[in-house]
Formats: sequence, C-alpha cells, structure tokens
Amino acid sequence: MSWVQIVRLGLVQACIGAVVVLMTATMNRVMVVELGLPASVPGALVALHFAIQLYLRPRLGHGSDATGSRTPWIIGGMATLAAGGIGVALAMPLIQTSAWLGIALAAVSFVVLGAGVSAAGTPLLAIISEYARPTQRAGAAAITWILMIVGFIITTASAGRLLDPFGFERLFAITAGVGAVAVLVTCATLFGLEARLRTLAPAPVAVPAAERQTQFRDALRNVWQEPVARTFAVFILVAMLAYSAQDLILEPFGGIAFGLSAGETTKIAGMQHGGVLVGMIATALIGSRLGSLRLWAAAGCAASAVMFVALAVSPVLESVSLYRTVVFLLGLANGVFAIGAIGSMMALTGDAKDGRAGLRLGVFGAAQAVAYAAGVSIGGVGVDVARALLGSPVRGYAAVFSVEAALFLVSAVLAYRSASDAVAGDVMRTRGEMLAAVVNN
Repeated sequence: MSWVQIVRLGLVQACIGAVVVLMTATMNRVMVVELGLPASVPGALVALHFAIQLYLRPRLGHGSDATGSRTPWIIGGMATLAAGGIGVALAMPLIQTSAWLGIALAAVSFVVLGAGVSAAGTPLLAIISEYARPTQRAGAAAITWILMIVGFIITTASAGRLLDPFGFERLFAITAGVGAVAVLVTCATLFGLEARLRTLAPAPVAVPAAERQTQFRDALRNVWQEPVARTFAVFILVAMLAYSAQDLILEPFGGIAFGLSAGETTKIAGMQHGGVLVGMIATALIGSRLGSLRLWAAAGCAASAVMFVALAVSPVLESVSLYRTVVFLLGLANGVFAIGAIGSMMALTGDAKDGRAGLRLGVFGAAQAVAYAAGVSIGGVGVDVARALLGSPVRGYAAVFSVEAALFLVSAVLAYRSASDAVAGDVMRTRGEMLAAVVNN
C-alpha cells in the first residue's frame, strides 16, 4: 500500500468524523439551548449511538470478512450514517411540537447513526490493517486519525458560519449537505482502490471461503479465546475509559480550581489537542523505527497516569502556568498512547491472516465505543459524587483524576503484557522455523 492510498482511506475516516461531529456537538447544543431539553437527553442519545456499536461493530466486521470485499460495506455504511444524521435533523423541529415523538425519532436516528459508523469504520480499518506494511502502521494510524480531526475542524467551522442566523431548515440543509458530500467523497476515494490493492499486493487472507462463512457466534468465540486478542480488548476498554472520562471535566476544572474564564479554558483545551497532534506525529515518525508499537502504547499510558496525578495536585501549587504545561503534556502522552494503541490494533489484525480482520477490529472497536460512552458519563457523575463526599469541588476533580491515573497504570500493564505475549509468540515461531529448517536439511 502506498502512502497516497493510505491518505485516500484517511479521507473516508474524515468523512465519518464530519457527520458524527454534527451529531455530538451541534445537535447536542441545539437540544440543550434552542430546545431547552435537559443535558441528559442528548447525553443518552449519544450513549445510545455508542451502545449499539457493542454488537454491530463485530457483527458487521464479520459480514465484511465473509463477503471478501469491504468497499460495498464502507459505502453502504456511509450512506446509512448520512441517513441517520438527516433523521436527527428532522427530529429537532418535531421536538418543538411533540417532544416525545421527536425524541423517539432522534433515538431511532442515533441507532441508525451507530449502525453507519460500525459498517463504514470497521471494514475501513480492516483494509488498512491487511494491506499496510508493518513499517507503515504507525504512520497509517496517525494519518487516519489526524484526518478525522481535520474533518471535525472543517465541519464545525463551516457549520458554525452557515448556521447563523439559526433555523431548523438551515440545520437540515447543512446536515443533508455534509452527508451528501461524505457519501460522494467516499465513493470517489474508494473507486477501484481495493481492486488495485489486490493486484499489487499478495492476498492478505488465504483461507477457504467455507471458513470465512463461519457462523458469527462461533467466529466471535474463536477470536475471544485468543489470549493476546482478549488482553488487548481489555486494554482498549480500560484505557479508553480513562481517556474519555476527562472530556467533560477538564475545562470546568480550570475554571473552578484556577478561576479561569471560559475563553481561557477553551484555549487550554486547544493546547491539549495540540499536544495530542504532536504526540501522534512524533510516535508515527519514531514508532516504526524504535521499539514495539504496543510498548509505545504502554509508555503513553504510563505518562498519561503521571500527568493525571500532576493535575490532581496542581491546585495546591496555585500555578496556572504549571496547569497549562501539564495539560499540554497530558495531550502529548494521550497522542503517544493513541498511535501506539491503533498501530498495535492494526498489527494484531493484519498479522493474523485468518480471514477475521473485520471481526477482530469489530471486537476492539466495540470495546472502545462502550468505554467511551461509559467514560463520558462516569467522569461527570464521579466529580459530583466525589465533591459531595469530600466537601470540595476541587477535591472532587482531584479524586476523578486520581482514578483516571490508576486506570491508565492498569492499561500500561495490560499493553505491556500484550506486547510481551506477541514478542514471545514471534520468537517461538522463529525458533520453530529454524529448527524445522535444520531437521529438513
């Protein structure tokens, strides 16, 4: 696979991000501000879109394994994703006239949204995992996720300008337009790409068609029985739980602990995202040449744990400069963890060559989706509970940061164990091949 082809696939990931960010950011704001709904309503809808992926990611990934062609799944998933977004946009004015009917339509649409993400995203990563060279995996992970972030930025900036003055017709037009562009770009980007890869590279899957048609439950059971895959899925679950719990609490912490304004905390959040990008790029450049990607993931988790401890104690030192530095370094550590984890996920999938790339990525994606949904909810609830028990909002935030640090430490151990198991397996296979060669000679 060439780098140009990896960028083309990354553009599809950017399209997925463009549609999803309208749902999780713009629609969230419309429901709370323009429609006056409790914040728990959009929170529950976003959680629903993640929860449905627990089943659909592995199920649809297995479906793409069975057909042997992933492009139709990705295009169909993108069309489904766009349809789900349009359904959410249609539900907004309906909520004004009939709240329950509108929320019901929004709930169904968020389920469709989760189905589209599962159908488009899982086979997309499977193609990259199967055809990217081992030395390309860190770079492929970085390109894919950076382009997704670019999709977030372009969509939110464009939608923000076009939405003023606000109107539901305008909201629908923007949502439909983003969905249509996403589908068209996906079709154009994928045109002939998978067929071209098959002619230029050895077939990544060399298994009988009958084996690819294994029943979903049997195939899922077989994947889950693999010690390395199971350990890595648990690692993803714990690490993403720790990672996502910060999303809704980091900016409020800056305001409560240091008295920063909304603009100042927003700038600091931007510093964190900048740190994430630096960490991703640095790991992509160094990770393919030095060490194992899973060891980079473990290092990123350990560094994130240290930074969360530093955040927890930062109010005691009363230094805004230290707080800014810690937030940037936290983003840097998160970026290292992200590329190490995504690259390792591609390695576990691409090296297996058992016809289950989509299913295996679906299992990992399901763990990520559930952890992210739980982490976002638990972060806010945890602060409230800890504040009530400890009698101080600052101590409440510090307690949650401490829990996140502990979760990241556990994640570092799991990542290291997964890396050790994989290295040991490679060594044993190499020794077995050497022994067989000696015996045959």
